[in-house]
Amino acid sequence: MNDLNELKTRILDDIRSASDYAETEEKRIKYLSKKGEITLLFGKIKDIEPVNRKEFGQVINDLRDEAFEIINSLKEKYSETSSEDIDLTLPGKMPESGSYHPLNLVKDELKKIFRKMGFSVAAGPEVETEYYIFDALNMPSWHPARKVTDSLYVEKDKLLRTETSSVQIRTMEKGKPPFRIISPGRVYRNEKENATHTAMFSQCEGLYVNRGVSFSELKGTLKEFFKALYGKDTAVRFRPHYFPFTEPSAEVDVSCFKCKGKGCSICKKSGWLELGGCGMVHPKVLENVGIDSEEFTGFAFGLGIERLAMLKYGVNDIRDFTENDLRFLEQF
Repeated sequence: MNDLNELKTRILDDIRSASDYAETEEKRIKYLSKKGEITLLFGKIKDIEPVNRKEFGQVINDLRDEAFEIINSLKEKYSETSSEDIDLTLPGKMPESGSYHPLNLVKDELKKIFRKMGFSVAAGPEVETEYYIFDALNMPSWHPARKVTDSLYVEKDKLLRTETSSVQIRTMEKGKPPFRIISPGRVYRNEKENATHTAMFSQCEGLYVNRGVSFSELKGTLKEFFKALYGKDTAVRFRPHYFPFTEPSAEVDVSCFKCKGKGCSICKKSGWLELGGCGMVHPKVLENVGIDSEEFTGFAFGLGIERLAMLKYGVNDIRDFTENDLRFLEQF
């Protein structure tokens, strides 16, 4: 016990001798860290005679408490900067400010463009039933998109939505035509991540249902959108395709913004960039939500927001949008 009391006095005097904040921190690490001298003393309690253990433990506890008190007092003392320590001739530091995420920039611009064309913005749940994701959209039970290899299920009949088309179904169920909406939001698929694919990404679906809606209106809408987003010289083309929820269907391409259609590495020498799918709403989809397909027609389209942003800003890797690297994000 005499040795312990002498050790206590030596340690406390050593801590008090710290002359600045950095040295005080060194003393804290030396004595109070996980492998500090005071901490290691607690491991010796088991070696003390049982009759003396209580007194030994009390001295160590007191030592630790006093050491903490002295160190905190010294840190508070040394952290207070006097006016003499301030050099008023030094240049000031500008506070760092945040910036808009590139996906939000594109999403906001997308909403602005479509709102000018009379579209409103709709939203829906990200966890959906198979009915809203597949059945109501005329996707048969054997369709490969319904398998766990393509979709992310949370329960037997519930999954993370693979597209925001489910918002279109919910919107049409709630009211009567005409409908003119876009539904931007996150979607999820069982994808292996690489430079062009991720398991979570953003998509914007569009829908217009009314009497006498034609494919030419669909073409005109998308042409105006891409010209507003990428410039008035942007050319747009439509290639025949198949989707179970639209008929007829098409893939939408725009002229390469880098080579202006001449052919480069970005467009794989084709002069065109694929940006989404579209088509006339399938009559069965309208019937599924109680709309008379003989009286009403409509068009729908789907665009990948990351894809739009990658082309607009020249981003080569889709993963850059979610890695939160300030060197990347501060460019926007």
